[in-house]
Amino acid sequence: MSAGNRLNRRLPLPACLLVLIALLAAALPVLTDESFTVSEATLQRMEKQFGPEARIRLLAWQDLVRTAGGNDRDKLEAVNRFFNTMRFVDDALHWQQPDYWSTPAEFVASNGGDCEDFAIAKYFTLIRLGLAEERLTLTYVKALRLNQAHMVLTYAPAPGAEPLVLDNLIGAILPSSQRTDLLPVYSINGAGLWLAKQRGRGKWIGSSDRLRRWSDLLDRISGETEQNEETP
Repeated sequence: MSAGNRLNRRLPLPACLLVLIALLAAALPVLTDESFTVSEATLQRMEKQFGPEARIRLLAWQDLVRTAGGNDRDKLEAVNRFFNTMRFVDDALHWQQPDYWSTPAEFVASNGGDCEDFAIAKYFTLIRLGLAEERLTLTYVKALRLNQAHMVLTYAPAPGAEPLVLDNLIGAILPSSQRTDLLPVYSINGAGLWLAKQRGRGKWIGSSDRLRRWSDLLDRISGETEQNEETP
């Protein structure tokens, strides 16, 4: 089986999990408003936590969302290029936690995160730019050259088409068949995959710890979204 077909393959899910994913997906904040504004309150809070450069980065993110135009490929390139300037930092060093799921705002403001944070930030930003959510997939892979677990964001130009891979390891957005250095492990939609944010084997589906982390991330994103959409 080719790398492209492997990246495009999705594993079957139990019916109970599909119901759970649907419920969680319904709780996702709607991020399709192109008039995105990072509020002054958010800027001040992030600046206090991460320093004055946080404000500059957040305003640059705001400008990206407001001005990125063109077709889907143009937006993919702009978003991938923007976020790949951020630093890769392990959660234990960056957040003093073994596995912290940062919101896009936290990722941008702190100028760093791990591979999941890169993929999640790109995912939400592209949805806000109007790309169809069903074309975007968060995919766990094994990075063969590094011999470690990794996450990328993929985009399918059309149903059944070979996906393009957005990766923090390289700058180019390539078709999955050209990413022979990646071995797909698991791939579903955003809501379901975040429930599965556990490397290796183990009880990832239905884990109370996973659900708590997912619920916490949704709450933080929702709070930032509501605050960002307030009229100054």
